[in-house]
Amino acid sequence: MKVSVKSISKKILADTITPVSIYLKVRDRFAHSLLLESSDYHGSENSLSYICFDPLAKFCVDNEQVFEQIGKEAGTQAPIHNVIDQFKSFLARFEAVPLKVPFIHSGFFGYTSYQAVRHFDSIDIQNRTFDIPEMCYQLYRFVVVLDHFKSECHLIQNVFSDDPNRLDEIEQLITQRNFASFPFRATAEISSNMTDAHFRDMVSRGMHHCHIGDVFQIVLSRRFQVPFKGDEFEVYRRLRSINPSPYAFYFDLGSFKLFGSSPEAQLVVAKGKATIHPIAGTFRRSGDDEKDAHIAKALLDDPKENSEHVMLVDLARNDLSKYCDEVTVERFKEVQYFSHVVHLVSNVSGKIREGHHGLEVFGSTFPAGTLSGAPKIKAMQLIDAIEHTARGFYGGAIGFVDFQGNLNHAIMIRTFMSKHNTLYFQAGAGVVAASNVENEKNEVFNKTAALVEAVKQAGGQQL
Repeated sequence: MKVSVKSISKKILADTITPVSIYLKVRDRFAHSLLLESSDYHGSENSLSYICFDPLAKFCVDNEQVFEQIGKEAGTQAPIHNVIDQFKSFLARFEAVPLKVPFIHSGFFGYTSYQAVRHFDSIDIQNRTFDIPEMCYQLYRFVVVLDHFKSECHLIQNVFSDDPNRLDEIEQLITQRNFASFPFRATAEISSNMTDAHFRDMVSRGMHHCHIGDVFQIVLSRRFQVPFKGDEFEVYRRLRSINPSPYAFYFDLGSFKLFGSSPEAQLVVAKGKATIHPIAGTFRRSGDDEKDAHIAKALLDDPKENSEHVMLVDLARNDLSKYCDEVTVERFKEVQYFSHVVHLVSNVSGKIREGHHGLEVFGSTFPAGTLSGAPKIKAMQLIDAIEHTARGFYGGAIGFVDFQGNLNHAIMIRTFMSKHNTLYFQAGAGVVAASNVENEKNEVFNKTAALVEAVKQAGGQQL
């Protein structure tokens, strides 16, 4: 049976409010709230931040079951048969009237974990246990959208049938002056699930598989963790300042939280066009602009980093071609500077074929080749055998999908998971035949430097 969803909206001036201040005001009133931000305010399409709260509907994949819930119903469970088709069917149950505000989307916000790839492709991931659902997406009653380009705030309420208009109540909440914040404290030093020697051995094994032709490249990672007391949102606040990125996010999902500042899109689908932005090739920044310019040139000239990047651009082209025509490399090997590293970034896009859905493209391109390797299936099989532990959130994707099949997801890198008063984070290195074992070990620490610094600044000075 179809469910009618109507979105009502109200616009107010936003020159004195910020995404963080709004989130701090709503989180104590409404559980399971989320924040999505962008630090790229150069164009109107990249200048929106979302604060969502009060879930109305849920689609979740966990324990070999698909769970669906709408409104106050108890929810239903069904065995998994085709997750993409099941998610498409769930979205199709909603009759939604699109908002008449450009670039603003109303739909489901959530994440897909790395382990979910087994539902999209012919691969059996043995390392599965990470104690969070493989997928979880929710439709929220209230969505506050800040347009930083125009200094406007759009208050949106998704309503079923005769729900009352509560936008005036939300305006009063987000424009009040007071909000509560709480301290954070790390209670022990950061540790890892493996030693440096173990990781070096993993890199050597990866290089061996490249030498014998199993793969051209493989991304191998290690996990870190730190116990804490207090409010992990303080870590997010430091991270977004230290490491501004196109995708900053904080999702409170009840028994756990996911938050980070990711530089890389998993996939963007808008108006029938699908786009991937492969990031591959990494050097550490010096902190001096003149030296960083030389570092960027060295990165562009480095044969190992370039071969890695070319392979992953080709993989993005191949992934998109499954459901897209006119696949094009729009930008190639553009140097981009981040807080602690320099990356090479490309832009690959394609036109989705008639009759296909954005979620189909999502499944066919998941996970990002920059987090697995090439060929992708063989690389993931080797990752499963070499890493021994489930990646869980790491290498997955987080973002939104609307009722028309448009979506925008970031890769969950530079990301924390908070569960049972422990912060988990993870990073990897792209291993090829010409890799240097010590350099790959250092690449992991370069990628986690911003996260470690965020923990220190928030309340882990003893680290």
